[in-house]
Amino acid sequence: MEKAFLVDLGWSPHFENQMAQNELAEYLPARVSEIHYDQVSAYAEAGNIRLTFPANIRAGEVGVGDWVLFDPEVSRIYRVLERRSVLQRQANLPNAKPQLMAANLDTLMIVTSCNDEFNSARVERYLSLAQTSAIMPLLILTKGDLSDNVEYYKKQAEGLSPIMSVLVLDAREAEQLDQLAPWLSKGETAALVGSSGVGKTTLLNGLTGGNEATQTIRGDDAKGRHTTTARSLHQTHLGGWLIDMPGIRSVGLTESAEGISQVFSEIVELAAQCKFSNCAHKSEPGCAVQGAIEKGDINQGEFERWEKLRREDQYNSETIADKRARYRSLGRASAAAANVKSKKSRR
Repeated sequence: MEKAFLVDLGWSPHFENQMAQNELAEYLPARVSEIHYDQVSAYAEAGNIRLTFPANIRAGEVGVGDWVLFDPEVSRIYRVLERRSVLQRQANLPNAKPQLMAANLDTLMIVTSCNDEFNSARVERYLSLAQTSAIMPLLILTKGDLSDNVEYYKKQAEGLSPIMSVLVLDAREAEQLDQLAPWLSKGETAALVGSSGVGKTTLLNGLTGGNEATQTIRGDDAKGRHTTTARSLHQTHLGGWLIDMPGIRSVGLTESAEGISQVFSEIVELAAQCKFSNCAHKSEPGCAVQGAIEKGDINQGEFERWEKLRREDQYNSETIADKRARYRSLGRASAAAANVKSKKSRR
């Protein structure tokens, strides 16, 4: 492989400029394609390689799509280069750090299907993740051949964001997959996300010539079964690269306030017009948000989804110290209330 391969893989001045003069002679760049327990698979000029972790880097600190510098003599990672973008979600465990999903993405391909699996709230979560990371969102609607309501689902999707492109694809038809060329040209990287059974693996196979196993949709609830079990980076026949993800049932948000505001920009603009700066958008006089809901300019469901994402992000973005302070405050309030109740009962 020649140096041009690295450029096609996504190598750019952003990464090259991070290399110090002494590193140019000692270390080589590689892009991580899979994460294992004690090592990673990666693409380098020399081909597909395996690299071990140094003592100061753990597996959870490296993501698929990362660029690393490695020592070719011992096949060990030296350091991880600063990312252009990072996709992460909040883990379900209390006080857990955000989980690194993928790095150095240009596009987040959100895959859903034209059936009961389509869920506006889930798509908005992915949109918020993409916006927070400055990654371009693309929604891919699959299984249109099995639906009589394709236009309905497409219209619903297009109404979620003015910056999100929406495509309806039959992943089994090669000529339809060519519609993805603008997002998968040489040097471009996209990630496939979505619930299990929506057609991500079929898309991956069609774009890479692979033969990953697929699973059918359960007939009773239109939900699928997991096929992909680990993240991995693949080259597509369009020239770009695709990161496949396991089916994700929950997408926790953290430090995504800006992304949420961009997804719900209409509501955010209305909130700025409320009479009171601390308006809770419930029953306060002069609330521009509630006024818009009453007029039918925005719907109640959209407002409730915005509220839910904001609360979740605020909670997940709190530091441990913030959480402890809030719980202490709640504890003092509860103790004061109990003291008042006790005094009343003694009268």
